[in-house]
Amino acid sequence: MDYEWIKLHILALGIGVILDLLIGDPEWLCHPIRWMGSVIAGYEERWNLPELTPEEKRMRGRRMVSNVLLLTAVYSAVILILAYKLHPIAGVICEAILSAYMLAAHSLAKESGRVRKALEKDLESGRKAVARIVGRDTDRLSEEGVVRAAVETVAENTSDGVIAPLLYLLIGGPVLGCLYKAINTMDSMVGYKTEKYIDFGRAAAKLDDVANYIPARLTAGLLIITAAILPGTSGKRAAKICRRDAKKSTSPNSGCPEAAVAGALGVTLLGDAYYHGELFHKPEIGDAVREIRRNDIAKTNQMMFLAEGILTLLTGITAFLLW
Repeated sequence: MDYEWIKLHILALGIGVILDLLIGDPEWLCHPIRWMGSVIAGYEERWNLPELTPEEKRMRGRRMVSNVLLLTAVYSAVILILAYKLHPIAGVICEAILSAYMLAAHSLAKESGRVRKALEKDLESGRKAVARIVGRDTDRLSEEGVVRAAVETVAENTSDGVIAPLLYLLIGGPVLGCLYKAINTMDSMVGYKTEKYIDFGRAAAKLDDVANYIPARLTAGLLIITAAILPGTSGKRAAKICRRDAKKSTSPNSGCPEAAVAGALGVTLLGDAYYHGELFHKPEIGDAVREIRRNDIAKTNQMMFLAEGILTLLTGITAFLLW
């Protein structure tokens, strides 16, 4: 086994985690996920036509998934290969930057923090702030609804935006990390069960379910551990609600971290929500030990950072043993 390559890979991943925590994703900086989004939007605009039959839409949706994944794999692999051929240091720098791009802890904390600050100003500002990070309609949300949406987003994206990409980066480097983010981005853009997307986005949604099955459950476990450590949260209640309510979510995966957070905080999450003007009925998860409040956004972020820290620490211990 090439232990030198493993050492360089873990070193690059560690630097990538630090870069994400320190600077996140500056809005002025070109981001590969924005490129993925523009490619997906182009396919959706050209191929998801209302006059097509459901089967034709599903076929085109499958073709879009294949094309996007192929482009992602080729571009990320070529960039890495060229960088490492130039010099190992150049390769590590390139891999670290790509790894940082795939992680979203800093951005999640920053954007959800904006929601909390906006709510201190007025409800309408809070609605606009949370609209930046959720897919649901926000124009009719109450203050509790805005806070709940922000908490749910941080909880779900602790898996999708932090633990899952970190796990895939660890296993397969930036190429596998980029492929995972491409799958996740496609699902977030077209994986809705609305009339417009239910057929075209089916392949993307199903693939996202598969890709997130293990990471979502790992995330829930890490969040339960963090809830047992942090003051003001309950690990015992988090484990109980996770076992009881995770399957209530319409998603086979997002319910795991959301239920863990709901139990940890002692609040209810989910419930009915509007997407693209359509009302979707969702069961609530958790027990209303107390009302949800603005500070719960910051508490959920603390849980996210600690969960990432635990997984990173385990990776670091592995690297130390290999060094």
